[in-house]
Amino acid sequence: MTDILLEVCVEDAAGLAAAVEGGADRIELCSALSVGGLTPSPGLMSIAAKLEIPVYAMIRPRPGDFVFHADDISVMRAEIDAVRAAGLAGVVLGVSGREGGLDVATLRLLVEHAVGLGLTLHRAFDLVPDFGEAVEIAVDLGFERILTSGGAKKASEGVDALESIITAADGRISIMPGSGVTLDTIDALLSRLAVGEVHSSCSVDQPAHDPRLVSLGFVAPSAKRTDAGIVRKLKARLTATP
Repeated sequence: MTDILLEVCVEDAAGLAAAVEGGADRIELCSALSVGGLTPSPGLMSIAAKLEIPVYAMIRPRPGDFVFHADDISVMRAEIDAVRAAGLAGVVLGVSGREGGLDVATLRLLVEHAVGLGLTLHRAFDLVPDFGEAVEIAVDLGFERILTSGGAKKASEGVDALESIITAADGRISIMPGSGVTLDTIDALLSRLAVGEVHSSCSVDQPAHDPRLVSLGFVAPSAKRTDAGIVRKLKARLTATP
């Protein structure tokens, strides 16, 4: 086995520090991971740009579905400009069509706007009716990788589909399993999947420290926190033994 890259998704400065301390190979930078990730703030991007590992920023202007309208697309283009201005390595994006497949025209517009930046197609891919067709679209548009759970809630539940997606990709684009990738599931995934990178939050639940914040609706009773120890242990599982 060769070393497998570990991408860690984070949503704040503490998460950035924990991911780096634990040995992450790349970071997916977001805000609001509780809703699947939104575009991070310019301030967080500027901090992330100082790191020595690649950082890809989520481009998603609002929670909800991935069917974006003209106003959304204008925001996304401006967000891509902010990523470039911050000096980050790439962007993570996806757009669904009204029938559930990928919106090729809008994706092409955004990809062309992101010229010079790395490209990850996010889990809008998991909603498509035909994975093979979507792989061809991603390859044609020039994406480097597809983040996918194989259409399941967790990657460990979508292994059969992930195997077929990897076969369809045929080495032309990286297929990166993500969603529910943990120390408990990684070995089962890798026993079935020939992949070069995986995506994980490497997080633990942290209860809210002030019950008043919960009662006033400012925070949830608990939240996910990136844990350097989990990053370190997961990375060790992905590292080839001499």
